[in-house]
Amino acid sequence: MREAAFITKNRARWQEFEKAMANPQQTSPDKLAELFIQITDDLSFARTQYPHSRTTNYLNALASKIHGEIYKNKKEEKNRFVLFWKEELPVVMYQSRKQLGYAFLIFFLAAALGALSVAHDDTFVRLILGDYYVNMTLENIKNGNPTKVYDTSGELDMFFQITLNNIMVSIYVFIYGVFASLGTGMYLFYNAVMVGTFMMFFYQENQLSQALPVIMLHGTIELTSIVIAAAAGFVMGNSLLFPGTYSRLASFKMGALKGLKIVMGLVPFFIMAGFIESFITRYAFMHWSFKVLIIGASALLMIYYFIIYPIQLKRNGRF
Repeated sequence: MREAAFITKNRARWQEFEKAMANPQQTSPDKLAELFIQITDDLSFARTQYPHSRTTNYLNALASKIHGEIYKNKKEEKNRFVLFWKEELPVVMYQSRKQLGYAFLIFFLAAALGALSVAHDDTFVRLILGDYYVNMTLENIKNGNPTKVYDTSGELDMFFQITLNNIMVSIYVFIYGVFASLGTGMYLFYNAVMVGTFMMFFYQENQLSQALPVIMLHGTIELTSIVIAAAAGFVMGNSLLFPGTYSRLASFKMGALKGLKIVMGLVPFFIMAGFIESFITRYAFMHWSFKVLIIGASALLMIYYFIIYPIQLKRNGRF
């Protein structure tokens, strides 16, 4: 890359750094540390490509200032747990909004493909869901309770099994991002096809109006969390594909850290979804108003915390 292009590409970021250094007391130690990492990566690139240029000298001076400020004023956050949920995770979600959009798009397209496949091929549902599950569900429909599968084991055992399974799914969909995002995309695609197949199966059996509200009691949080975990995988995968001015290793480290924060932040939501599925979903014939309340509150929680709240923080200049 020519030096002029390198300067043009990164000038805005360097100006942001200078602005932060003008009022370091108003910038958090963690933010200063992040700036220091970015500046040193740029400095390393400049030293390699333009060892005797004014740009290299400028970046070296800026890195020295940030380094001094970090070790002069850095204090440990007394309540890092609160800071993580209040700022760190929302900031990462805002930075990952494009990847989140891609994940939702893949999910909806794959779910639609699964539904269309079932509509045009009677054997597709058994191929995806398996004969045992299909036969069991048909028997449950015949007995008047299409979602009886959620009432076949004890609440506590079911809670631990489902919660652990959902957490493992989120970890897998994230880790597969190391394969240049392709692994995450394929894993998400397959799971979304299963969801679409599942829904169309109930539609063909004239049970969707009964089954869908019951499934979405826990599915609102569970499915949304899996899509968000896929976004974390894309963040890590894209950091390998598009390192920008960073070395590929440095870019991967930053992407992996961001993705890991997202996956860690999803754990309480999977616990919440597991609790609803184990202790509440089994009451399939509860009054419709309770279903609307739970589904609506779940949707509001996920949309506000992972989409609206990060935008509000950005608009308020919190990062």
